[in-house]
Amino acid sequence: MTLQVGDVLWAPDDARVRSLEFARFCSWLQDAGYTGPDDVASYRDLWKWSVDDVERFWRAFAEYAGIDLGSLTGGAGAPDSMPGAQWFPAASVNYADIALGPDRDGDAIVAIAENGARTVLSWAELRQQVGVLAAFLRRHGITKGDRVAAVLPNRAEAVVGLLAAASLGAIWSVVAPEFGVEAIVARLRQLEPKVLLATAAYDYNGRVVDRSGVLADVVADLPSVKRVVWVGSTAALPGSSVQTHSWADVMADEAAWVTDRVLFSDPLWVLFSSGTTGVPKGIVHGHGGVVLEHLKTLTLHADLQPGQKLLIVGSTSWVVWNMLVSGLLRGATIVLLDGNPAFPDLDRVWQVSADEAVCTLGLGAAYVHACLRAELAPGKSHDLSNLRMVQVTGSPLSPEGYQWVYDSVGEVWLASTSGGTDVAGIFLGGAPGEPVRAGRLQLPALAVSAEAWNEAGEPVVGAAGELVVTKPMPSMPLYFWNDPDGSRYRESYFSTYPGVWRHGDLVEFDHDGSSVILGRSDSTLNRNGVRLGPADLYRVVEALDEVREALVVGVEQGEGYFMPLFVQLADGVTAEAATNTVRNAIRAALSPRYVPDTIIPVSAIPHTRTGKKLEVPVKRLFQGAALEEVVDPGVVDNFGALQEISDLVAPPVRV
Repeated sequence: MTLQVGDVLWAPDDARVRSLEFARFCSWLQDAGYTGPDDVASYRDLWKWSVDDVERFWRAFAEYAGIDLGSLTGGAGAPDSMPGAQWFPAASVNYADIALGPDRDGDAIVAIAENGARTVLSWAELRQQVGVLAAFLRRHGITKGDRVAAVLPNRAEAVVGLLAAASLGAIWSVVAPEFGVEAIVARLRQLEPKVLLATAAYDYNGRVVDRSGVLADVVADLPSVKRVVWVGSTAALPGSSVQTHSWADVMADEAAWVTDRVLFSDPLWVLFSSGTTGVPKGIVHGHGGVVLEHLKTLTLHADLQPGQKLLIVGSTSWVVWNMLVSGLLRGATIVLLDGNPAFPDLDRVWQVSADEAVCTLGLGAAYVHACLRAELAPGKSHDLSNLRMVQVTGSPLSPEGYQWVYDSVGEVWLASTSGGTDVAGIFLGGAPGEPVRAGRLQLPALAVSAEAWNEAGEPVVGAAGELVVTKPMPSMPLYFWNDPDGSRYRESYFSTYPGVWRHGDLVEFDHDGSSVILGRSDSTLNRNGVRLGPADLYRVVEALDEVREALVVGVEQGEGYFMPLFVQLADGVTAEAATNTVRNAIRAALSPRYVPDTIIPVSAIPHTRTGKKLEVPVKRLFQGAALEEVVDPGVVDNFGALQEISDLVAPPVRV
């Protein structure tokens, strides 16, 4: 039988539902007097209650999770409007306190290098290292509000750096070492960090990548940096007055771990936007908002239990890395996978998941689709009996990707989610106890009042609309860095619908509350007033044997509309052979309206380093922008592929 979007692929049985943390939370709500016996009988009930009474939900969850939000003083703890209102002003919540405070036994971190080397830090060892690094920072003048930055891969020292900075109220930011000089400096120079943790080499694809020259240039372009702590490989800094230290020398000291008091809305870290639409935005999140959202996500939406192992595949520059570190908030053991997750082959992630008895696994949709194309069957070749949940994000997961998980991985809870760096969390998906439907995200996340709105600002169901959030979330940004009047922040999210968060994704909700992300709304295809998400077209084209991957844009040109399709063809397939196949498939599966004006073979499709296709930069190329204006080269996984498209665009190619 042909797979249809919306087909139910899996549903938990009653025993599994009763075992969920979600079920225990619902029972606790009643026992604690927050709800009546019939108020939260299902996830849908709990979601409705959580958005109807946002503050009461968050107070209840914080109490359940052991987070003290303080008493009400002079008003409500949750704002009823956005942007700009403050959450829980009486609360003192330090991220590091929650991550490290309780006495826990066993392993806190398991770090797996690309060569397979395995390093383990117990909870006691992690606290000790965080205490030593925090004391080093204090000794060298770092205080609350100062910035501590890093250029590090996915290794334990990056986690220690984040927790040490948080312990004393400093603000943390990290960039992955594969970024170029311009990309790193464009981010970190905004912050004016005083201390930099860095490595001058990292492992990738079976070789050591020397970045000593890059790091020397980075330090030279960051005049605020007074000290560099080298993690592993070092770089010479000729003519520099910067003081350098080795990680080993810093760790040779002894110091007790202590934390400083910070308020709920004191800044914790700065995450950066992708940089595909201009200078990367520095998105500032606070201690309390991150603690609440991440604990809610991991506790209720991922059912992660203390002592279980959490593995999320992603670089330190992707927000999912922050969520991985937050597994410590839950008392889980976090598994750090360094290097290329697909080296020596795609099976590496599954091998590590089996070896480490991972319970919750986070993947990018691009990786799942690669496993699908490679016909991997990890559930048959590995013991994945401990794996309970696979969470997928980064881009829309195709219905065939859903099916592959159940055919080739096993009877797990597959949660395709939609979230963002902007809120360091999720908007949609991960609804415990609900069925999993092919190609559809589960209901919105708890306390997330998500809807699809049309251009008139009206909610729509069964039709595409802008993804909006109509009530505040505690992890919405405190502010943007270097945006003193908040104008850039308001323009980014609140200029279309005043007082309502517009995320920039095109979404379609069904009557059952499930949804489909159709792509970024600024990359939506719109011929003759009928909108289509690129994901719909990709599903058709990339299912063809002739095509490995595709990228489509729609460009308004005067009164006309030009829609080119770039395709990376399978080995041995000619453009002539593929063109008619692609056109016919789109005509049959979608509409003649969406047959592209031209089909252009390219050697590869470019993405951001988190796996998102670069539709918006390519569209801007067609609109006349220069390549250097449309994207920061450091955020592109294959800049040569984007250069190839740029060369084809000027002059525009029409067939």
